[in-house]
Amino acid sequence: MPTGQQTAPTASIIVPVLNEARWLEQTAAAAGAQEVDGGIELIFVDGGSHDGSREILARLAAGDERIRIIDNPERFIPAALNRGLRAARGTYVARMDAHTVYRPDYVARGIARLSRGDVEWVTGPAVPAAASGFARCVAAALGSSLGQGGSSKWSRPGSGPAEIELDTGVFAGVWPRATLERLGGWHPDFHVNEDAEMAGRVLGAGGRIVCLSAMAAQYAPRGTTRGLWRQYWRFGRYRAMTARRHPVALRRAHLASAALTATVATAIVPAGPLRRPARAATAAYMVAIGVAAARVAPTRTARDIGGVTVALATMHLSWGAGFIYGCARSGPPIGGLRRLLARGSRAAAERG
Repeated sequence: MPTGQQTAPTASIIVPVLNEARWLEQTAAAAGAQEVDGGIELIFVDGGSHDGSREILARLAAGDERIRIIDNPERFIPAALNRGLRAARGTYVARMDAHTVYRPDYVARGIARLSRGDVEWVTGPAVPAAASGFARCVAAALGSSLGQGGSSKWSRPGSGPAEIELDTGVFAGVWPRATLERLGGWHPDFHVNEDAEMAGRVLGAGGRIVCLSAMAAQYAPRGTTRGLWRQYWRFGRYRAMTARRHPVALRRAHLASAALTATVATAIVPAGPLRRPARAATAAYMVAIGVAAARVAPTRTARDIGGVTVALATMHLSWGAGFIYGCARSGPPIGGLRRLLARGSRAAAERG
């Protein structure tokens, strides 16, 4: 037990780390600055970083007795979170990502909302932030409706209600430790989309998840097309797994992305009866994202508009490809499809 922490802190902050040297000191400073009555502990779970992250953590721990460093030989995020959960001593647990900066009252606001007793999970919106390069174009794309995929987790602070209900589109958050222990932690098979899978369990049991605009956190998006493609392909693949396990996790936007990817693939095949309509649909899609990019680009230069257009197309097509692959590998989300069809039928009946 660290010196000076003889009594359990109010909150344990778990931060999975794997090669996050670029962001780690900024994230650690934001985590350490959390203002919580009763104190905090900082649990960094390292998956074998080789970019200097481990050395940075060791230096930070030497100057802050609240910091503990735990090894994560499995390297995957859910394993890191579960190792952190087992080590946690706080009444509450917060998850923080190493490439995100949180407000000093992030954890305190989450605890205050949880203390009312009517929700199981409190989080805030992710606010994409980047100063330059392609990452700035990705941040702009994520600020548009076409870049958010129907998820409320990207809502900007101050642009909507102070509190909204969330589905399985979630971003980090704060929980009572007892809730996480009752859930059994994060599912080890969901190397990506682990929070969405947990949200499916919470919602399936009748629980509530809320997002507070005052808990907005600045998220650093990927800075290359390759990194963005890989990230969103994995998002799509694991969302297919999540939706198969939890029907509530499937949204119409997910099906639209998969259909778009299939349409574009059909448009580029050498021949076929659907090639012409697929090309027309692809051309219309390119015009639509070009218009959207022009509206949200950081500047009105061709470079920025083109960068946002590329970012939107990369997110949509890689996510759709990953989702199709996930369905082929794990099976289609039949329960989710039935749920969406039933909702559509009820909506049509109400309008009629």
